[in-house]
Amino acid sequence: MKILVIGSGAREHALVRALTHDPAVDAVIAAPGNPGTDVVARTEAVDAGDPDAVAALAREHAVDLVVVGPEAPLVAGVADAVRAVGIPCFGPGADAARLEGSKAFAKEVMASADVPTAMAHVCTTEDELAEALDALGAPHVVKDDGLAAGKGVVVTEDREEAMAHGRECLAKEGGRVLVEEFLDGPEASLFCICDGESVVPLDLAQDFKRVYDGDEGPNTGGMGAYTPLAWAPDGLVEQVVERIARPVVAEMGLRGTPFVGVLYVGLALTSRGPRVIEFNVRFGDPEIQAVLARLETPLGGLLHAAATGGLREQPPLRWSPQVATTVVVAAHGYPAAPRTGDVIDGLDEVTDAYVLQAGTTTGEDGTLCSAGGRVLSVVALGDDLTQARERAYAAVEQISLDGSHHRSDIALRAARGEIRVPG
Repeated sequence: MKILVIGSGAREHALVRALTHDPAVDAVIAAPGNPGTDVVARTEAVDAGDPDAVAALAREHAVDLVVVGPEAPLVAGVADAVRAVGIPCFGPGADAARLEGSKAFAKEVMASADVPTAMAHVCTTEDELAEALDALGAPHVVKDDGLAAGKGVVVTEDREEAMAHGRECLAKEGGRVLVEEFLDGPEASLFCICDGESVVPLDLAQDFKRVYDGDEGPNTGGMGAYTPLAWAPDGLVEQVVERIARPVVAEMGLRGTPFVGVLYVGLALTSRGPRVIEFNVRFGDPEIQAVLARLETPLGGLLHAAATGGLREQPPLRWSPQVATTVVVAAHGYPAAPRTGDVIDGLDEVTDAYVLQAGTTTGEDGTLCSAGGRVLSVVALGDDLTQARERAYAAVEQISLDGSHHRSDIALRAARGEIRVPG
């Protein structure tokens, strides 16, 4: 197989890396890719958000499968354009991608499919926003209805901060905002591979959205993750598949918009049972970096089966018995105003771990430099979380990036056995 991966972040670097280890995959093309993917695959320039350009590139290289990494191209209809030229695509069409493109739409689908989730008010005016905040009370959960690169959510006890974030969301063209009830309990992420009918879950992971240790500071796209979750209740994956993923996939089919790709289920494990926080329609970054580190089933065949309706014939997934941790190294000023152009050094010194690139670029002299907010993902495996953490953080210390920062507590509470599910 020849596979085209669309995107340029650490998620796409992780996908490319896994696909190159699949013996059934002859070639991998990353578009537009990054300096990290350029080392292990061919890279091609493309506007990832231009459906016609992506479809033309897929035809030019006569690929057997297109894998769309980020959410924005999916919402823009890239998968539709690829399928229109007769090439299988792993990723939902634009109509199905509304599960992430509009949180209000996702709530509507969950209601139709009887999926457990937080109560929510959809607001289009400041008066409605204020009324919803008062009705649900603190802690306030305020979400931008549209795409916000993982940074459109504010959770706060401060009503004025909640109002300010809501106003920012409403000020956008066609702006809508959701005010939700606060869900107690630890969070978890489950990726479900879907072919429009069948659902195959990957292993549970947990990510860390806040920028600073102790879950302090603003939300980010994600500062780290680990998998599996030893503290998760027995049977949780099966429960989520039967109670959430399959009903949603069935509902999308009934609406004439079959869901093909990955359904990311963001969960809160509350005292009343699992509740959906959000859906994404692509692999989460940084969780997938850790999950793919443990997946032993060849990725190319799995994604191709999903894109062509063949998941039912797939054998059970195989997993490494080890655990995986991912630590994100972010640029100075991230997430508010990340600084770019700083030299990155030390990647060749990393041992017992590997580095996936995201916000990077190569200067005219060949120097690797920062070019975004989340610059690198450092991934390590270990026999337990303590060992995986030690290896990941030892690797982080070997990397030089002026002004960079990272969380020092990724997976720490889990390693200490401190996470409890209410009830």
